[in-house]
Amino acid sequence: MRFEFKPCFDRSVKSFSGKEKEEIKQAALQAIDILSSDKLLHKGLGLKRLKGNFWEIRKGIKARILFRWQGDLVEFILAGDHNDIKRFLKNI
Repeated sequence: MRFEFKPCFDRSVKSFSGKEKEEIKQAALQAIDILSSDKLLHKGLGLKRLKGNFWEIRKGIKARILFRWQGDLVEFILAGDHNDIKRFLKNI
């Protein structure tokens, strides 16, 4: 499985505070660990299919990570709150 962090993801992470940035990075690393192995997907990661190939990981109440999972490629696209994710999906 291949993983790619899009430039828009990197830009969106910069809008968070230092502690939140670390939490987002840890959530992304956990997702990579789970998706790259045969581990069961668990609810503790807050993993949810949203629309088509788009999935989200919830990290706490505010922070969410949007990624696209197509075959063996996972593209991390956006980190933001519920409204940021909703706005992005509305525009695709």
